[in-house]
Amino acid sequence: MKEYFFRAKSFDNKEKTGYLKARDPSHLSEILRKEGFFLVEFRESDEKLNNKRLRTFFLFSPSLKDKIIFTRNLQLMISAGLSLSESLSALCLQLKNEKFKKAVLDVRDRLIKGESFSQALSFYPDIFSYFFQNMVKVGEETGNLEGALKLLAEQMEKEKTLKSQITGALIYPAVVILTLFFVFIIMMVFVIPKLAFTFEELGVELPPSTRFLIFLGNFFANNWLIFIIFFFLLFFSFPYLYRKELFKKLVDKIVLKIPFISSIVIQTNLSFISYNLSSLIEAGLALPHSLDITSKTLSNFYFRQSLSKASEEVKKGLKISEVLKNFSGIYPSTFIQMLKVGEETGRMGEILLKSANFYEEEATNITRNLSSVIEPVMILLVGLGIGFFAISMIQPIYSVMNQIR
Repeated sequence: MKEYFFRAKSFDNKEKTGYLKARDPSHLSEILRKEGFFLVEFRESDEKLNNKRLRTFFLFSPSLKDKIIFTRNLQLMISAGLSLSESLSALCLQLKNEKFKKAVLDVRDRLIKGESFSQALSFYPDIFSYFFQNMVKVGEETGNLEGALKLLAEQMEKEKTLKSQITGALIYPAVVILTLFFVFIIMMVFVIPKLAFTFEELGVELPPSTRFLIFLGNFFANNWLIFIIFFFLLFFSFPYLYRKELFKKLVDKIVLKIPFISSIVIQTNLSFISYNLSSLIEAGLALPHSLDITSKTLSNFYFRQSLSKASEEVKKGLKISEVLKNFSGIYPSTFIQMLKVGEETGRMGEILLKSANFYEEEATNITRNLSSVIEPVMILLVGLGIGFFAISMIQPIYSVMNQIR
């Protein structure tokens, strides 16, 4: 059995790529036909490539900033008249990320062997996203690779800006919550048991709140190892569980119900959808195909599901605004109206770009306001926690002092 890299299409024009083991190309075609796909392209995956994938698996993936710099520089080199393979060779010398460098070198080698740029990129989906690959493919087909790379760089820069703003807004509450968690554990494991022993020796009658804290302290002191193991397992298993559809649906649904967080998620996804659709439409792709590609760039299950559904319905002749109207829980009426205007005027790409700028600004405002809202809430929670602990511990001490009098 040999391993083949394949590209296949279904009769409803859905594309599938990946690796399969088969005896020969005929056997590979037969396997795909049983799944409802016909083989478009294949190549044998040699041992050298497998070893290369294994070596790069344990390396760190390049950051979004690395990809932006790479895309910008590649665009500038192509516009200056350098060939694609020459540009990639020159860029390899600037790349510090080992995984990125190995991938770009392999892409360059594949170009020299006669493969297209988009085909070569498809071997590294963890570095070059599905959206990146398709934008490059459009650039190749239209003869405007420079323009496609420029759009890609702009889209990634906006994505980076938005993610940085969201991360910055959430750092403060995350640090406070983690600090409180560690303080709570230290108090429960080390402080409360000693106080409990003191109160027991004094024989003082404890109020319910103090008994509750002592119970928690003893419980944590006796089971601290189990809790550490549990949290480590939870932390490391979450990425794996999140890839499972049922768990992902549950998490994404909960996120869309949390105040402020749900607004950030919705505005951010609307901004990404608008930017990506605008870029693909302006590059010359049909709306159904643009919707299908954009759906695969989104992390939230419900937004991805809505665009996949829209792609199928638009192929049947329905309008995108009519389809997305059925998902009113995640698409506001203003977004639907913007799409309707784009359909009626025939300026969908331009309208989507304006929509993207609007929702990016909305997401920025929400994240800015989030910090000012979270700060007093965190102070209140910290005060309540300290107050509860202080009252629970001081009450028995006052009882002992009254008995002494």
